[in-house]
Amino acid sequence: MEMLIRRGFLWQSFEIYGGMAGFIDYAPLGNNLRRKIENIWREFFVIGERVAEIDTPLIGVEEVFIASGHATSFVDTAIECQKCGRVYRADHYVKEKLNLEVDASIDAIKEVMEVYELKCECGGNFGEPFPMNLMFSTKIGAGKGKLGYLRPETAQGIFVAFRRLSNYFRDKLPFGVAQIGRAFRNEISPRQGVIRLREFNQAELEFFVHPAEKKHPKFVELEKDTLTLVDKFDKTHRITLKEAVEKGIIANEVLAYFIGKTRRFLLSIGINDDKLRFRQHKDDEKAHYATDCWDAEALMSYGWIEIVGIADRTNYDLSRHANFSKVDMSVFIPYSAPVVVKKKKAIPKMSALGPVFKAKAKKIAEALEKVEVNSDEIEVEVDGEKIKLGKEFYTIQEVEEEVSGERIVPHVIEPSFGLDRITYTVLEHSFDKDIVEGEERKVLRLKRKVAPIEVAVLPLLSREPFTIKALEIVDLLRKSGFYTDYDDSGSIGRRYRRFDEIGTPFCITVDHQTFEDETVTIRDRDTTKQVRVKISELERVLKDLIRSDRSIEEFGEIFR
Repeated sequence: MEMLIRRGFLWQSFEIYGGMAGFIDYAPLGNNLRRKIENIWREFFVIGERVAEIDTPLIGVEEVFIASGHATSFVDTAIECQKCGRVYRADHYVKEKLNLEVDASIDAIKEVMEVYELKCECGGNFGEPFPMNLMFSTKIGAGKGKLGYLRPETAQGIFVAFRRLSNYFRDKLPFGVAQIGRAFRNEISPRQGVIRLREFNQAELEFFVHPAEKKHPKFVELEKDTLTLVDKFDKTHRITLKEAVEKGIIANEVLAYFIGKTRRFLLSIGINDDKLRFRQHKDDEKAHYATDCWDAEALMSYGWIEIVGIADRTNYDLSRHANFSKVDMSVFIPYSAPVVVKKKKAIPKMSALGPVFKAKAKKIAEALEKVEVNSDEIEVEVDGEKIKLGKEFYTIQEVEEEVSGERIVPHVIEPSFGLDRITYTVLEHSFDKDIVEGEERKVLRLKRKVAPIEVAVLPLLSREPFTIKALEIVDLLRKSGFYTDYDDSGSIGRRYRRFDEIGTPFCITVDHQTFEDETVTIRDRDTTKQVRVKISELERVLKDLIRSDRSIEEFGEIFR
């Protein structure tokens, strides 16, 4: 963390005012790194799939979060010290101080506090545990305004727009909708740097599927991938995705597909496979909307930390929004060939309806004709009023109908990526130390394609004509689209070390020979080896190197 702050990856937000836990600034290098990770995510989950990306508001109206369940279910139990006034998330504090896993309910926390006489770090006593909703509330509009919330996830904007999105995809399942953006959770006592933030970056994909057909057309491409799974009974499996589905460890093929795709993405940006596992949520751990959920967890200095959640949300969200908004969220799925079915229909008796319901009789009759009879008593809705009708108001007739399809509410498989945690994991897994020329070297062995600075241009001597030539090369490379830096301060060895520390994969040095044959040296960060390359070939060579894991030895004779 010291290096990340000093070199310009992450800074404490509001630093000149003392800072505030749960907020960070992405400094120049960190911001570029995260943006590159986002773009690679798009390559995996948008460009490579039948997926569209949208962007919805950060603020949602209250009704959205009542329907989604966040208004009542998105709650943690907090405890407040009566002496110093500090507030803690109760289950986390119990885990930290007593090393106990405890249910987060108020009753369970209260029992632990009493049995272990739990006190604050300052020695003070805690008051009664209390619930705290994690959403930030706000007012929309002037005057009293309308109650709204900063979104706690990007997903709800997708669900609310489902009708438009389904039309965009011509109502053909499966399809996915992605969104990258900020989300907000008013964490009670955020700690661990970027691991728990109040404002954070998410990349989420909602993949809509037929409830009875949870298969993915491209699962065959990943089915032989072997990975580490920890099931809800804490049993560890080293197993292929295909075997995991066949044995019922992973519930369905779509869930398995996105677990596998997530692993490939994480490896591609530099997360260590030996420090990566997928852990299934226990039954009492799952979110209110999920029937099954797997977390991609990375081993870091903080322990095993969740960086991605992959959940089967079923049709929970769409059904809730349909119920609260009164808007149909179903999709018509045509059969391959029409089928004939027998149905019981209610035939209205106008002679009975008229005298009783008078002006409403016609509307009730129209509603009756649309009802499929399943019981002796029928309920219809007219002008917002629910009316129960007995057998005296209709007769039953069995009819045959040709049915060409069915209406279903799609199920959703959701991979949700915490970009801040992923970015930090990449940095920690890439951080290394070695010995070069008898001195310890700190080096970020970042994947070349995510390095915030791809190439540094260094004049061997900090004077003309070396500096002028080096700046000409900087201009050439920047116009070619490379993230390029220039440094002429200090010895060449110190400059190499500076760029090794921030993960720059290649340094180009302008030396005496440059003026003889228009060549420069390219130095590799990881091996410290160098080759001579003509300036006219630099663009081609660097593109090949940054887009691949090829050795610089393929592009020239090793220069020592």
